[in-house]
Parts: sequence; C-alpha cells; structure tokens
Amino acid sequence: MTSSALALAGVLAVEDSGGGDGFQAPGLSEFYPESVAEFSLLGVDFAITRITIILWVATALMLAFVIAAVRKPQIVPGKLQFVGESGYSLVRDGIARDVVGPKGLPFAPFLAALFFFILANNLMAIVPFAQISPMSKFAFPLVLAGICWVIYIYIGIREQGAGRYFKDILFLPGVPKPMYILVTPIEILQNFVVRPFTLAVRLFANMFAGHMLLVVFSLGAVYLFSRDNFSIVFGPISALMAIVMTFFELLVIFLQAYVFTVLMGTYLNGSIEAEH
Repeated sequence: MTSSALALAGVLAVEDSGGGDGFQAPGLSEFYPESVAEFSLLGVDFAITRITIILWVATALMLAFVIAAVRKPQIVPGKLQFVGESGYSLVRDGIARDVVGPKGLPFAPFLAALFFFILANNLMAIVPFAQISPMSKFAFPLVLAGICWVIYIYIGIREQGAGRYFKDILFLPGVPKPMYILVTPIEILQNFVVRPFTLAVRLFANMFAGHMLLVVFSLGAVYLFSRDNFSIVFGPISALMAIVMTFFELLVIFLQAYVFTVLMGTYLNGSIEAEH
C-alpha cells in the first residue's frame, strides 16, 4: 500500500505544485472529487463521484465475503468461514449479548451488518488506488447515524410504549420537579440531537484525520526525495512515518467500526430497558 500511496502522492505533488518549487500541502479537494456521472430522479439531482464508486465497491466486496463465508458451512470451518464466524461472534457475544443485554440477540444480525459495512468502507483507506474511506466524507456517517437514530427510537417506543419511553426521557426518575426546567431540555438535546451527531462526527473525524496524515507524509516524502539539497535526508523519515501511520490507521479502522457498533448497542440497551 505504501509504495502505491507514495506514487499517488507524487502525482498529486506534481498536480498541486503548478510548477512552483514550494511544498504544496494537501487540501480538501480530494474529498470533493469531480462527478463521474450525473442524473436526476424525481426532480432531485444526483452525482456519482469517485468516493461513491469506492462505497459501492466496498459494499459489494463485503457482501461477497459474507456470502462466500456462509455458502457451504462445515462443522470444521475453513479459513474463510472461520474469519466470518469470528467476526459475527465478536458482534453477537461482545455487543449484542453483553452490551444490549438479554434481549439483544435478535439485534445481532443488524449490528453485525453495521460493523462489517463500516469496516469494509474504512479498509478502503489503505487499499491501493482507492486510498480514501467514504466514511471520511461526513454525509456517509451522518446517514448511518440517522438510520441508527430512527431504529433506537422505534425500538424504545415498541418495547416501552410511546408514553413511558418519552416520559423517561423528558422527566428523569428521581429528579426534583423544579429541576425539570433545566434537565428536560438537556435530555431532549442529548437523546435526539447530540447522540446521532456525535456518533457521526466520531467516525468521520477519525477517518478524515487518518487520510490527511497519510497524504501529508506521503506527499512530504515525495517532495523531499525530489529536492537536490539536504532536504533529501529527511525523505526517508517522512516515508517511514507514512508506513507507521498506515499500520496505525489499520488499528483505527477496526477500532472505529467496533466503537460505532458498541455505541449503537448502548443506545439499544437504553431503548429496551427503562431508565432507573
């Protein structure tokens, strides 16, 4: 991946330099690529970009992996089936059962799909010729957070009833009644605005920052290697940092997929079990 990243960085350095001699730091243009295709549907304009295609490819690869892992299940699993079952067991036992609670197992398929979808898209950040995660564009994590927001509110109404669910949110048990003037607006803001927003921002910010770090060190290495003065001495350092940050980004990729899913599990737990 790193050699491919350095090659891409070289192209970007040439394009961004515009013939100048100074180092051109990467900007936000890569997160807003030109449209590959545009069309209108029901009066709404849509554009397909490079990031959209990466999202499609990641989703297709994720589905292909899941189908291949369960296509011919065996008592003694093969390597592919073992990896698939291990990933599902991690979500089922570590999140659906331990985080959501005794009633959490029915949500295991949804949580597993959420985990694998985010993981597949995050991994595109270190895949050659893609090298950007769709989750580093805020719209995609925001849509995921919106879906999760609708689901945990729906589950709360279904499990507790609309009256009890919203009563526990608006009027926390054990709080003195005069304090509701202060506490109730805070709880409304926290449950209906802050939760989905922070859920989206956490994933977006980590993937955005990781991508920018990789590009900065890769561009820096290419630029320093291209200089004739003593700057070439620092080229290997920048290239080494690009390699180090790639492995660090791999850790972040898995961690952010897991954290997003765990948080959704905690929200489901709050929806299923009434606050005490």
